[in-house]
Formats: sequence, structure tokens, C-alpha cells
Amino acid sequence: MDMRYTPEQADLKRRAADYARRLMRHEDQSEQAGGPLPRGRIAELTRAAMDAGVYAINMPAEWGGAGLTLLDQVIVEEEFGKVTNCLWDIPWRPANVLAYGDERQREKYLLPVIRAEKFDAFAVTEPGAGSDPSSGTSTATRTDGGWLLNGEKWFVTCGDIADFLLVQADAGPERLPTLFFVDKAASGVEMTRLPRFTHSAVNGHPEFTFTDVFVADQDVLGGVGNGYELTKEWFTDERLMIAARTVGAAERALELARGWAVEREQFGAPIASYQLVQGMLADCAVDIAVNRAYTHQVAWEVDQASAEDRKTMHAKASTAKLAASEAAGRVVDRCLQIFGGRGYDRTYPVERMYRELRVDRIWEGTSEIQRLIIANELIKRGTRVLALPTH
Repeated sequence: MDMRYTPEQADLKRRAADYARRLMRHEDQSEQAGGPLPRGRIAELTRAAMDAGVYAINMPAEWGGAGLTLLDQVIVEEEFGKVTNCLWDIPWRPANVLAYGDERQREKYLLPVIRAEKFDAFAVTEPGAGSDPSSGTSTATRTDGGWLLNGEKWFVTCGDIADFLLVQADAGPERLPTLFFVDKAASGVEMTRLPRFTHSAVNGHPEFTFTDVFVADQDVLGGVGNGYELTKEWFTDERLMIAARTVGAAERALELARGWAVEREQFGAPIASYQLVQGMLADCAVDIAVNRAYTHQVAWEVDQASAEDRKTMHAKASTAKLAASEAAGRVVDRCLQIFGGRGYDRTYPVERMYRELRVDRIWEGTSEIQRLIIANELIKRGTRVLALPTH
């Protein structure tokens, strides 16, 4: 396995880094506004992402996406992770499972997203169903020509800007987990609350209720009963992207802390000359290097994986997400400490990263859920979750 970047990947990393630096110029404005940016500015940054080839990176080129492999996507998302205020949401990444839609669904839903004409959001979590999606109470009841959807969804990331939602609900008396396309403007859909969270994000995570929302049969994604499998595939990719972004954030935090430690003088010498600070810098470098290597490895493996390997790949993505998100939390905590009082000032990126990285141990599956997934794989299939592929 040759982990050196190809010339094309090196160019991709350069383009992603250039675009990320462009986003960084708007971090302070986003922070002062509590998250959002003016619509005109977002439109400008969206066009720039398209021009740079870093928009809809997970969609095939023949549909208008960037057509990147999962490893290529990790390279891009690592650079995006260096940007605060979740501004990396602007170069949109459609839910990967939208690619499973039929031709009509692709024309109606996916292609407009790739063209930045529409936005999607995934609605899975409920007030009583977070880590255990099987305990959800949202239902879809048969009616003429379709389904009546009832329920409540929380933490719908980017639901405030979305034009349509992918809603997971239990269909029929058999309670078969199913994904439904739901137009946000449809009768019976209500965005009830837009919570303010610890971090200031460019887009929100609202709550929705669904009251007798009619969904036509043709707006079922992937067939009735396939909701869990599609959601699991979505989680595999999203957890790898979280791993990549947290590695990128940790690297930026270390770059800033290293620069500060070299320049900041106390007791007549740069604080980088003191071994306690040196130890923190070294520990940060180890956390970053190890998790970058593993995240790249798993992304490469998923690109090569056969259908029978998917369960193991799901566990490996959980391993990457768990390790990288927790390591990034350690890194940014040390880096804030190196900055001292300035590290607690919101005008410093390291302070924003300290707040923002905390959620990466919660969303798309808590650290505890990742541990359960990994342990379950070990119990069922042994230590092959640790092994490198042999073909």
C-alpha cells in the first residue's frame, strides 16, 4: 500500500487548502453574527467551491459532482476541518445515499443539490431516540397513493437551510425502517425550534414535527424496509469525514500553538524552551500523525472493499471517528493551555475549535456507541477489524 499522494491528490489538497483559507477570512464575521453569513457571501463562496472542484465531492462526475474517491474526500475534508464556525458546510456534501434514488428521484432531488439549487438534510434523531434509532416513534401509515408521516425529529443538521429532508420512519404495521423524501414546505411539516448550541455554526440544527404529512410512494428512497441499511452506509462515510475534519482542526490548533510558543516569552525565554510546553507540543504531534495515518488507511480500504467487507468497514470507520475525535479534543485542550488567557478569547481560532470539537464525540454516534460497534465486530468476527486487507 503506497500512501504517497498522487500528483492529482497533491493538487486536490492544494485546491482544498486554498479554498479553506478563503473560508477562514470569514470566521470572525461568522462568530460575531452567532453563525450565519449574508446570503450573498454564501453564494459567492459556493461558486468558489464549485470553481475549485470541492463541491459535491462525493457525487459522480457524470452527475455534476467532483467524482472523488473516499480517500480523496478525506484529503479535502481534512483541509476543511481547519476552518472554524462549521464554514466547511458551505462547500456542500449531499447525503451519499441520495445516489440510490431512482432516475426520477435523482432528477428531482439530487441533481439540484449538486447544482447548489437545493439542499438536503438527514432527519434520524428523535427526543427519545438518539444512540438507539430503533427506538424511534416516527411512523408512516399507508394511505391512497402513499403514506402519512407522523413524528418528531431533533438535531437535523442544516435543516434550517434545507429544501427537503430525508426522514427515517417506521412504515406500516410491521414498523419497517424506511427513508422518505419530505419537502420542507409540505403541509404538516413544522420547524418548531432552532436551538443555540455551544459552537457558533454557519447553519443550524433545528427540530421538526410531522403531522399527517403525505408522502407519495414514489418518494420512498431505496424501498420500504431498507432505512437502517441506508442510514448505516451514510454513517460510515460521515464518520470518516468527522475523523478527517478533526485531524485537520487539530493540526491547525497545533500550528497556532507552536507559533505562539516560539514567540511568546516568559521569564526571559520563549515558552517553547520549557519542557512542560515541549511535552504538550509533542503529544499533540503524536495524536495528529497517528490518526491521520489511520483515517487515510480506512478510507483507502473502503474504496477497495467488496460487499462482504462492508460490516468490517463500518466498524473501522467507527474506530477512526472514535480515535480521531477524542485525540482532537486532547490536542485543542493542550493548545488552548499553551495560549493561556488568550486561548480563552473568542477572537482566537483555538478557542472556537475548543468549543466546536466537543460535538464530534457526540454527533453521528457518540464515542460510547462507536465503542459498542467496535466491540460487537470483535465479538462476532474476531480481530479482523484490526487487520490490513490481503487483496
